[in-house]
Amino acid sequence: MGYFKDILKYEKKYRKFTILNILFNILYAIFNVLSVLAFIPVLNILFSTERKVITKPIYEGIIGIGNYLENSFNYFIYQKIIDDGEINVLLFICLLSLSLFFFKNLFRYLASYVITFLRTGIVKDLRDQLYKKIVELPVAYFTEKRKGDIIARMTSDVQEVENSILTSIETIVREPLTVFISITIMLFMSLKLTLFVFILLPLSGFIISSISKKLKANSVKAQKETGNFLSFIEETLTGLRIIKGFNAENVIQKKFNSSTHSFKKLMKSVFHRQTLASPMSEFLGSATIIAILWYGGAEVINKTSDLDSSKFLGYILLFYTVLNPIKLITTTFYNIQKGEASAERIMTVLNTENTIKEAPNAIIKETFESKIEFKNISFKYKNEYVLEDFSLTVLKGETVALVGQSGSGKSTLANLITRFYDVNKGEILIDGQNIKHITKKSLRNLMGIVSQDSILFNDTITNNIKLGIQNAQDTAILKASKIANADEFIQNLPHKYNTNIGDGGNTLSGGQKQRLSIARAVLKNPPIMILDEATSALDTESEQLVQIALEKMMENRTSVVIAHRLSTIQKADKILVLKKGKIVEQGKHQELLAKKGEYFKLVTMQSLS
Repeated sequence: MGYFKDILKYEKKYRKFTILNILFNILYAIFNVLSVLAFIPVLNILFSTERKVITKPIYEGIIGIGNYLENSFNYFIYQKIIDDGEINVLLFICLLSLSLFFFKNLFRYLASYVITFLRTGIVKDLRDQLYKKIVELPVAYFTEKRKGDIIARMTSDVQEVENSILTSIETIVREPLTVFISITIMLFMSLKLTLFVFILLPLSGFIISSISKKLKANSVKAQKETGNFLSFIEETLTGLRIIKGFNAENVIQKKFNSSTHSFKKLMKSVFHRQTLASPMSEFLGSATIIAILWYGGAEVINKTSDLDSSKFLGYILLFYTVLNPIKLITTTFYNIQKGEASAERIMTVLNTENTIKEAPNAIIKETFESKIEFKNISFKYKNEYVLEDFSLTVLKGETVALVGQSGSGKSTLANLITRFYDVNKGEILIDGQNIKHITKKSLRNLMGIVSQDSILFNDTITNNIKLGIQNAQDTAILKASKIANADEFIQNLPHKYNTNIGDGGNTLSGGQKQRLSIARAVLKNPPIMILDEATSALDTESEQLVQIALEKMMENRTSVVIAHRLSTIQKADKILVLKKGKIVEQGKHQELLAKKGEYFKLVTMQSLS
C-alpha cells in the first residue's frame, strides 16, 4: 500500500484533527465495549444468588486486575441492592447503560466530525498539487498524454481516493481500537479460548485476501478507461462541427460505446469483488463464533475451562462486538485496494520529473541588450532530428522571418527559444547568456507570444488582455487595444471591456480573437516578440487588420516571425528559408526573389493559389 502512504503524507498539515479523531475513537471504543460488558455482571447479580459478592475485593496486582474489576463492580451492585432494592438498582443499571450508549455515540459523532476537516483538506491539497504540477510540467508531457486522462486524474481519481481511502482512515483508527480493547478483555477472561480465536482469525484473513488480489488490477484498468471516455467527450465537443459535417456521429458513438462497455465490464468485476467482502467476512465471523461455541462450550460442560456458563455467555457477546469491526476492516481493505489504483495514477503525475529544469544558480535577466544566438543546435521530438546543427543570430531591433514548408522546423525554434522544449545539442544564448542559466520566469518575461491559435479564456476582455500584467491600469489596456486594432470592435460589444467572451472566446470572430491576443502581447511590452503564423488562419480582411496591428506592435522590438503567408513578411530585415531543419536561403524579400530559388518557388506557389 505504498501509494496509500503517499496520500497520507498530506495528513501532516491537519495533524491536530488526526489526534482529536484518535482521542475520540479511543473513547468510543472504550464505551462501546463497556456498553456490552455492563449487562453481564448485572444479570448475574439480579437473577442469581450464587454470584453475589458480599465481601469487598482486595487488589492483588496487575495479573488479577480482571477479576478485581469484575468483583468490585459486583460488590457495588450488591451493596446498592441492599440499600435501594432490586427495582431501583434495575433502574440505575438501565440509566447507566443508556449513558454508556450516549457517550459511545457522542464520541463516534465527534470522531466523524473532526475527520471531515482532514478528508476535505487532503482532497483540496491533492487537487491543488495536481493543478500546480500540470501547469509546471513541460509542453512535451502533454503531447504524449490525452487531455481526458489528465482530467480524469484530477476529478474521478481524486474522488475515488476520497471515497475509498480517506473514508477508510476513520475505520482504520476506530475499529482496530475496538478489536484491541475487546481482545485484551477476552485474554483476561480466558487465555486458552482467545488463543483458539487467534488461530481461526488469520485463516479467515487469508481467505479474504486471496479474493481481493485482482481488485486493484481491475481498478487500475477501470480508471484508465475513465480517462479514455473523458478524452472522447473532450474531442467530441472540440470537433463537433467536423463530426456533424462528415456525418460521423455513428462512428464516434461506436468508439465511445466501446469504451463505456469496457468500463462496465471492469467495474462489474470490481463491484462484485468489493460487495463480496462484507457477506464473506460476516459468514467467516459466524463460522468462527460457531467454532468457539463448540470448543468453548465443550470446555465449560467438561468443567476444564476458566469460564463458567455466565462468563462464557459474556465472552461470546464480547467476541460478537469484535465481529462487526473486523467486517468493517475487511471492507475497508477492499476499498483501499480499489483506491490504491487511483492513488497510483495521481502520484504518477505528482512524481513526474520536470525535464525543463532550472539551473541551481540561474540568474534573473530583466533586460535584453544585444542579440539572440542559436549556436549549432540540434533537436528531435522523437527519433528524427527536426533541426540539426542549426545556427542563427538575431540582432536587437531586427525582424527576422522564418519561412518554409510544414515540418521544416520553424515553430520548433519558437518552442526552443521560450524553453517549452530544451535543445538536444548546442545552445541558445541571449546577450551571450545560455537560456538554461536564466530563470524560466524572467526568460519568458522578455518575450511576447502571438500564436496561430488564439488562446483565450472564459472571462472578460479586460482579464484576457491583462493575463501577463495583472496590475495593469485601464488606460494601459485601452492603449494596447488601440495598437492591436481591437478597441473599435470592443466598443461595439454590449459591456465593452467587461464583456465575457465565452469558452475559448467563441463569441468572437477569428480576427477579433487574434487582435485580443496581440493586445495581450502589446500590454506585456516585452523587448522580444515571437509571432508563430499569427495570420495564417484569418480571412483577407481580418489579415489586413491584424497585419497592421502586428506592424505597430513590432516597432522598436526584436521580432522572430514564423510565417506561412509570405505577404506578411515583405518588410522583414532578414528572411530565412528553412528546409528539413537547415537554412537554404537568407536575405531580404527582393534579394531572395531575384535569386529565383526556394523562396521564389514558395512565393510563386502562393501567388498562383
